[in-house]
Amino acid sequence: MTGHHVSHLPNDLYQTPPPWDIGRPQPAFAALAESGAIMGRVLDVGCGTGEHVLMCAGLGLESTGVDLATTALRAAEGKARDRGRAARFLMRDARNLAELGESFDTVLDCGLFHIFGGDDRTAFVDSVRSVLSPDGRYFMLGISDREPGEWGPHKLTREEIRAAFARGWRVESVEPSMIDLSVDPGSIHAWLATVTRI
Repeated sequence: MTGHHVSHLPNDLYQTPPPWDIGRPQPAFAALAESGAIMGRVLDVGCGTGEHVLMCAGLGLESTGVDLATTALRAAEGKARDRGRAARFLMRDARNLAELGESFDTVLDCGLFHIFGGDDRTAFVDSVRSVLSPDGRYFMLGISDREPGEWGPHKLTREEIRAAFARGWRVESVEPSMIDLSVDPGSIHAWLATVTRI
């Protein structure tokens, strides 16, 4: 996950458990779920091994996860079976979500937005918009520029998050948060963004 070790092959990230795959939902997203902010049909982009999808399914929400890493998706399907949760996992590129031909009320993103830059970021934001219902909400947890050292493919600033969602969106908040890790330092600084499609 460091800038020196980002793989371009999604499955390579899951040859061994990556540090952000902590076997439970990230606390920031668990708090959103507990508050009732996550609602309706839910899509998790870059879902990995499915913890947030399964959290939402456990709330009785219709939940779908997409990822390019088939290794992670197989693990997610196994967890769903083991936990008796009804959830759907699909191999899809998050930059082409319109291909799903569906709409969702909530989109979750833990650690995907921050890997994109330039045209890929624009394509990703447009892609999320294409599947999010009007007034639907996108919740993004991404590595913050407040994190020292080498963590992350790209450290986000508040300003660039707001700029990415300047047209056709309302940025409700960009708040300091954390992403828990399974390795030292145990957690890293993040931004939790709440953005509404208008």
